[in-house]
Amino acid sequence: MTRECAVLLPGVCAALADPRQPGLDDTCLEKLLDWFRSLTWFDPTVELVQDNPCLTELITSVLALPDPSPGILSFTLQLAGILASSESRFQHLQQEKLLGRLFGQEGPRGGAAWEDASVRSAWVKGVHSMVHHQPALHFLCSTGGMDVIFTLQGDPSLFVASAASQLLVHMLTFSLESETSKALSTKDCDWPACAQMIVKHIQESLQSGSASHIEQSLKLLSSLFGSCFGSCYAAWTEVLWLDIAKQIESFLLEETVQAQPVLANLLLNVARSPVFCGTEGSFWALVTSALEHLTPVQAGPLAVGLLKLCKCPQDVRIQALTVLLQPMDCILRAASQPLECAGLLDESVSDPVTVESLLSSKTSCAGLLCQTLAHLEKLLSLKHLRVDLPCVSLLRSLVTILQFCNGFLSPSSPLGSTISRNLINCFRVQKSALDVLAALSEKKDCDTLIGSLFDVLLAYLQSPNTNPTVLKKTFQATSKWLVHLQELSSSSSQWQQTEKILEDVFVVLQKRLCSPCWEVRDSSLEFLTAVVKCLKDQKEFRQCLLSSEVLRLTENLLEDPESYVRASAVAAVGHLALVTCFAPESPVIGNQCNKESIIAKLQEILSTDSEGFPRRAVISIFTKWLREGFTGQLEDTEQFVSRVIQTVEHDLDWEVRLGGLELVEVFCSQTICQLAQCPCAPVSSAVPSTTRQNELLQVFCRAKLFGFLFGSLCDCDKPVGQRACDVLVGLRGHFYPMSTLENPREIEDSPAGHGIAWLQRTLRQGSLAQNFPTDGGNGVDFQDPESMMLALGAIDLLELHDELNKSSDHVEESPQSLLQDILATVGTIEDNEVDCY
Repeated sequence: MTRECAVLLPGVCAALADPRQPGLDDTCLEKLLDWFRSLTWFDPTVELVQDNPCLTELITSVLALPDPSPGILSFTLQLAGILASSESRFQHLQQEKLLGRLFGQEGPRGGAAWEDASVRSAWVKGVHSMVHHQPALHFLCSTGGMDVIFTLQGDPSLFVASAASQLLVHMLTFSLESETSKALSTKDCDWPACAQMIVKHIQESLQSGSASHIEQSLKLLSSLFGSCFGSCYAAWTEVLWLDIAKQIESFLLEETVQAQPVLANLLLNVARSPVFCGTEGSFWALVTSALEHLTPVQAGPLAVGLLKLCKCPQDVRIQALTVLLQPMDCILRAASQPLECAGLLDESVSDPVTVESLLSSKTSCAGLLCQTLAHLEKLLSLKHLRVDLPCVSLLRSLVTILQFCNGFLSPSSPLGSTISRNLINCFRVQKSALDVLAALSEKKDCDTLIGSLFDVLLAYLQSPNTNPTVLKKTFQATSKWLVHLQELSSSSSQWQQTEKILEDVFVVLQKRLCSPCWEVRDSSLEFLTAVVKCLKDQKEFRQCLLSSEVLRLTENLLEDPESYVRASAVAAVGHLALVTCFAPESPVIGNQCNKESIIAKLQEILSTDSEGFPRRAVISIFTKWLREGFTGQLEDTEQFVSRVIQTVEHDLDWEVRLGGLELVEVFCSQTICQLAQCPCAPVSSAVPSTTRQNELLQVFCRAKLFGFLFGSLCDCDKPVGQRACDVLVGLRGHFYPMSTLENPREIEDSPAGHGIAWLQRTLRQGSLAQNFPTDGGNGVDFQDPESMMLALGAIDLLELHDELNKSSDHVEESPQSLLQDILATVGTIEDNEVDCY
């Protein structure tokens, strides 16, 4: 603790204990507790409380109040727990007889204040902070604290109940730390005293017959096995599991127990423990039993969790996959009778009638399918899945679900008809199915279903009844499958099918770009951008694109009334230009593309659009063009960059200004590479000759880069200043590669020295100096190469870099500032207006 804080602390403690003072803002109190946590974390000695007796005086004063406010009592409980986190301070507070009055039987847990949930929560947090040494454990066990914690597990406040459960996990784990060196046997094992109390409580609760007590203990066990206990205390984990396994098994078989979802989570957390790595033993048999007896909705999370485990036995893994595929299998079998194609499964894990019943119910059908589809999407995203997914059958079932949802399929079976009625226009299921469909595009062996797959996708794209969000998902899935289709057609004789699909897609896209719904226009433009990115090099795609009306319609949307659409149109036009204007071999039809016209339109948006989104999109596209080398010769590029940054530097949107700096960074890097006639290496790698230095500086000065960069250092938005400083540091590394910086005293004597000195002083003022002139009004000529060379060498850019990278509130966030804020608040009758960082 600094001397300044030690001087302020007594006044703060006195104010906190004074009931006449207005209550402090909770944020102030939390920040004060955070400060004490950091102090005690780094210094476990007793000196903190001995050297600052005002802390114990605060606790004593609050305990002496006849009716302390819940806020100050909560603060005191947490503060005492933090102070008691080291054994020496714990003993000191015990000698002062304070801990018993806070956490013992004579404390608030027996009074009216206990009715306030914040006080109960603070009691638990205080105890949690305190329990980091054995004396604290003995104190709790001997003062009835354990019974209080067991009771708080079922607290009506979920925050208190959760905190109590976390505390028990911490206490059990901590109490075993001293036992880890002992040789343990599963037959002969004595739990430490505190752990024994917790384990006994768990066992009694599980056997109590009380649904709430059973659920509380199952949740506690689940948290326990899911914590470091399950992985760090293997022998104890096995002992605990053997104690409860029979009871858990009985719960799975009893239909009256309502804790099945918690059971599934518990089993999954136990399965993650190293204890059960082997394939033998009763545990995996219990997991198999759970997959059979839990409902499909309850078993789903367990199944997908098991499939992610590398050590799960293969037969259990196959069973888990079967659980996930059962609803999809049922969909396939219900779609046609007699069956035209095989289902997904040869046999089921649980009774198929259960799944059929859930899919037949209007209330459960969508929920089961959405959960199943979400799990399958997770599995498809895994790089290494240790079971083979039947992708073809899965794709067929997805197509069937989408046909059910849009009424394209009229099954003859009674079950199929019922499922179809349940799913008609079900947006939730449509979105989930399309997500899985998109994920399947990266799998092989689905080629035989390409035709029927695109029939369904096109039907969704064409239908006026397709929900805008579903349409967006359909576009996303379509773009992924178009890429897959293009890969197929390049390696086989599927070109005719590909051409027909592309033509159909562009016909639909033309209609959707004219939709009265802005979300649809926006999704259509995003789709267009996505496919152009992936397929722009494909000749067949370019032909279909250029023979459609898509280019004209997209350019029209640059003037759309909705800013989101204008931004998406900018992105689309920018990527289309790479196909129609900048690619040397691009076949241009009529006046569909004029490079100068497009650049002029985008520059107009950058300078005049009232919304930030389109302007951000323009600067992003310009940077992409520049990065990919599509802006012409160096002279053209120089003029282009100069025009852009002169527009951007006055933009009110900081993200646009930041984008301008990214453009400048790319331009600098490319120009250095171009003039050095070397492959694009890091900026600082080449040592330039004096001639080349001058040539570079002249290019940068003509483009007016330095005025923009130095002005951005004083930007009121910090990320802009940071990026500008990064660019300038990179440039200095190029022009002064050996750190041979200029001598500031020599510079002051030079003709430009006065201006450079002014610039250095101005930059040190930071954002206070924003809007400083960049036109040479203060003796700095930002377009003079010699002056800018001096500026790069003399100004301490690394110091500026450090200042800009400091937290913007590094002064206000100090503990001293916090204590001053609290003292400034004391004695006022107005609402607390202090901005406590």
